[in-house]
Amino acid sequence: MAEFRKARKRGLNRLRWLRRILVEAKRLYYNRLWGMDIHPTAEFSLSAKFDRTFAPGVHVGAYSYVAFDVRILTHDRTRGLYLHTRIGKNCFIGGGSLILPGVEIGDNCVIGAGAVVTRSVPPRCVAAGNPARILRSEIDVGPYGRFADADATESALVERGEA
Repeated sequence: MAEFRKARKRGLNRLRWLRRILVEAKRLYYNRLWGMDIHPTAEFSLSAKFDRTFAPGVHVGAYSYVAFDVRILTHDRTRGLYLHTRIGKNCFIGGGSLILPGVEIGDNCVIGAGAVVTRSVPPRCVAAGNPARILRSEIDVGPYGRFADADATESALVERGEA
């Protein structure tokens, strides 16, 4: 197995321990008080918004990451819908995305930044756009939707002094 070099932690990454405490507190708040189903290993940005109108409809799987300013909706007042919205295991939801009510995102998916996901996404896909469309399928990702070759890419950038 190859040994990879990681980029040095800079800026706010030095306060990662504090962020972890805040995220865990917010997860407990969402799960216990609101009845959401956010797995203990799931990570999310503190600015991510989970719909509290039908809070039990929010489901986020293990080792998934929900980035900044993502909105996960579970209701639509205009149509009187209250639906479960599910994000599978090992997914990455890009910043500023909007996941509409009733959408299911399969395991091992990556949703591009700013995507508006109006339909369910099958497992092992990359989807992006407005409305989101599948751009690639049969992808290989690990925890938090990190591509299989991401360590090699990061290591190459470190070697060149670019990270």
